[in-house]
Amino acid sequence: MEQAAGVHPVTLNGISSWSMRANGQNGTAHLTSWLFSKERQSTQWWYRMVRAKSWTLRKHFEGFPKTSDFELKEVELPKLKDGDVLFEAVFLSVDPYMRPYSGRIMKEGDLMIGSQVARVVESKNPTYPVGTYVVANSGWKTHFISDGKDLQLLPPWPEKIPRSLALGTIGMPGLTAYFGLFEICKIRPGDTVLVTAAAGAVGSAVGQIAKIGGCKVVGCAGSDKKVAYLKQIGFDEAFNYKTVGSLEEALRKASPDGYNCYFDNVGGEFSSIVLNQMKKFGRIAVCGAISGYNDTVPQKGPYVQIPMIFNELYMEGFLVSRWNHKREEALKILLRWVVEGKIKCEEHVTEGFEKMPAAFIGMLKGENLGKAIIKA
Repeated sequence: MEQAAGVHPVTLNGISSWSMRANGQNGTAHLTSWLFSKERQSTQWWYRMVRAKSWTLRKHFEGFPKTSDFELKEVELPKLKDGDVLFEAVFLSVDPYMRPYSGRIMKEGDLMIGSQVARVVESKNPTYPVGTYVVANSGWKTHFISDGKDLQLLPPWPEKIPRSLALGTIGMPGLTAYFGLFEICKIRPGDTVLVTAAAGAVGSAVGQIAKIGGCKVVGCAGSDKKVAYLKQIGFDEAFNYKTVGSLEEALRKASPDGYNCYFDNVGGEFSSIVLNQMKKFGRIAVCGAISGYNDTVPQKGPYVQIPMIFNELYMEGFLVSRWNHKREEALKILLRWVVEGKIKCEEHVTEGFEKMPAAFIGMLKGENLGKAIIKA
C-alpha cells in the first residue's frame, strides 16, 4: 500500500492497512464503520509527522545584533505521550529585554528566548483540548510539545480583540506598565508622569494607564509620527527627543514645575537630565535601559547622589515577575480597559516566522509603533 507523505502506517484497532486492501470492499466497509464509531474517538489511529522550526543564537551579539547572529533550525517532533499537548505558534513576541538577557542567561546555540500565543493542534491532555489558546514562554519556535505545566491559559476572549494583545497590552508589557505605576511610582491623581520610549509597547500603556489614574502625562519618542500618535492616545505633552535643541529645555517646557513620577525605559544621558527636574519626593521606576543595550563600551554618566539627596527621591528597579501573585487580577483590569476603549492598542505586525530576526533588530532600532508582533 502506497504510504502518504508525513503519515506513518499503523494498525487501526487491530486491522492493518494491508489487510484492509486484501479484504477489498469488506475491509473498506469495516474501516468506514470504524472511522465514525465512538471507539475511534479514543484511538490514535495515525501519526502526523510535525517538523518544528526554531531560531537559535548562533553567535553572541557584539554591539547591534545582526541577522548572521541567528540560525534557523528544523527538527521532527516525536509522537505525543499521555499528558502531552502539541502547540502551534500563532503570534510571537520580540521585546527589548531579549537583548540584555541573551548575554546573561544564554549560550551560543541556545534557543532564542521569548513568549508566544499558541494554539493546541493535538492533545492527549484533557486540560488542553484542540483549539485551546495559551501564552507560553517557549522561545522562538513554530511548534512545541508540552506537558501542560507553566502555561497560561487565555481567559474568555472577546471576538473583537485580537489574541496578539496577550503579548502586549493584555500581557507582559501591560503588566509591566501597570505594576510599575501602581507599585513603584504609586501614582496619585494630579501627579505629573514622564515616560520615555513612550510609543513602544510598555510606554504607550504607561501613559494611558496614568491618564486613567488622573495624572498629567508627558512622553518622548524618536519620530514626529510617534509624537503625533502619543497625542492621539491622550498624552498631554509629547516631543521628539531626536530633534529638540535641548533635552533639558524640552522637559522644562513640557512641565515647568517638574515631575512627580518618571517611568524610565531608556536610561543613559536622558535619565541623568531628568533627575534634576524631579519634584521633591519624586518616584522613579527603572524599567529598562535600552539606550545602552547595544553599547560595546559601558556608558558613563554623572553621579545620581546629589539630586537624589536634595530632592529626596525614590528610585527602584523592578522585574514584572515580582507580582505574579497579582497577575490574573491585573490582566482582568487591563482587558476591561481595552474593551471599554480606555486603552488604545497599536501593533507593528511582521508576517512570517522566518522574519523574526529582522523584526527583533527593527524593534531595537525603534522602527515599531506600539507592540512588535510576528504572525507565524
